[in-house]
Amino acid sequence: MDAGDQSDESQLLHFKDYNYPLLIKASSTLEKYPAKQHAQRVAAKLGVEDGLIYLPGAPTVYLEDSDQPRPFRQRRYFYYMTGVDEPDCHLTYDIKFDILTLYIPQIDPRRVIWTGRGSTIQEAYERYDVDQVHYSTEVQAVIRRWASMFKGDIFILHPTQAATPGDDESPRVNYTKLQPAVDEARVRKDAHEIRLIKRANSITAKAHRAVLRNISTFKNEAQVEGVFLDTCIAEDAKNQAYEIIAASGENTSTLHYVKNDEPFCDRQLMCLDAGCEWQNYASDVTRTFPLSGRWPTKEAREIHDLVEAMQTACISRLGPGVRFLDLHFLAHHIAIKGLLQLGILHNGTHEEIYHAGTSTAFFPHGLGHHLGLEVHDVSAVPLMATGNLADHPVVQTDLCKAPVDFRSGSLEEGMVVTVEPGIYFSRYALSVFYLRSPVHSKYINKKALERYLPVGGVRVEDDILITAKGYENLTTAPKGEEMLRIIGGEETNDQRPQEKSTAPSEQSPCTRRTLPTLWESMQRSRE
Repeated sequence: MDAGDQSDESQLLHFKDYNYPLLIKASSTLEKYPAKQHAQRVAAKLGVEDGLIYLPGAPTVYLEDSDQPRPFRQRRYFYYMTGVDEPDCHLTYDIKFDILTLYIPQIDPRRVIWTGRGSTIQEAYERYDVDQVHYSTEVQAVIRRWASMFKGDIFILHPTQAATPGDDESPRVNYTKLQPAVDEARVRKDAHEIRLIKRANSITAKAHRAVLRNISTFKNEAQVEGVFLDTCIAEDAKNQAYEIIAASGENTSTLHYVKNDEPFCDRQLMCLDAGCEWQNYASDVTRTFPLSGRWPTKEAREIHDLVEAMQTACISRLGPGVRFLDLHFLAHHIAIKGLLQLGILHNGTHEEIYHAGTSTAFFPHGLGHHLGLEVHDVSAVPLMATGNLADHPVVQTDLCKAPVDFRSGSLEEGMVVTVEPGIYFSRYALSVFYLRSPVHSKYINKKALERYLPVGGVRVEDDILITAKGYENLTTAPKGEEMLRIIGGEETNDQRPQEKSTAPSEQSPCTRRTLPTLWESMQRSRE
């Protein structure tokens, strides 16, 4: 078959569609997700002129030993190249002929009465930025026919995602190049993606504001989670980008505390780390605030001020060409300076404490991470390098998810990153790891530390877009003095009634617990 015949056959293969027109304009006023542009971007990152990309969407999956389906979550690599949030779909993209094809399941009339239905072929043309729509039953035949006609590779994400069992063993099936190509494409967001992240942040900010407005009436962590979810769902943002962290008191020292089931009692602070999704794009916002309209202790205010100083300094330096890890190091230097001034660190110089890595006792995680279709979004290179980090003891590679590493250079325009410094007083980590260590214990003032343990932890987090000239903060959730004014009831522009909370029963869960001292914690951990 000569080249002309191949081209004609390709048109027959890709454009024959029986009863439906090839192009139907969307009837909705909403802009289509730019799937075709994303497919072209991925192909450019692959760097080949010929080939076929194949990606399956997420299938319908049922709970084990149950007839109930698991909540559906679309595969993010598939969504990036289709904008389709329906189960049991597939895609192919012919790189040479620039043809993006969507495959959807046929509608089962027997199931419609129970679960509704997905898109018809015509509706799929209207909704999605694709060239062709076929039924899922055709995908294997199309791929086999393509392979018989063309010499390019078939690119898949993983060996387990081959269209036909056994295809992953074919020398023409490549499962090593597609994922890094998509990761490299995804790391820089286009205008459409940025609008989705902004919308997610807008709803998240509204939910944070609702919690602040009502926190003085709440009695437990569950009420915080409930109001946050209620606000998001009312805004059509049913899915959360991650499990809500609504931690009070010393629970705030647990980075990913998600139990959210304890009473406030006489605790000092609430750390609310929560963000919704909008059309599968994440927000990630953290605020730490007092459970009343004022700071309960001098220690709580001091730690919050220190964390705000860390975040403000790091955000102000963001922009193209900046290496994110340098900001991580800066945050540790500011933390050490502040902890020395507060007397929590002592018996050493700033540089001695930095090079010992003792500040990781209080700031154990990375400064931030990429944000996008995943809350910890992908990039083309490892998020944190292991090489050469021995020279930087304030980096813990198992806890850091920084957007760039020593090999990947600097931040670029279009990246969206979080900036989320924190200071934590983990009774367990301090007593088991740091106070037993001859390297670290000499720098930690145990007497001063006892005063700060009830603070628990403070984290403040915003989502930042890297722009051509610097940055744009996409997060509008209140913080600082505005946050305190809302808690204190000084906000008057929202007349919605406050939710009433139920007072604790006589069998109150707020019976005071006597927490062990650090010395007692160390003794118990040896038992």
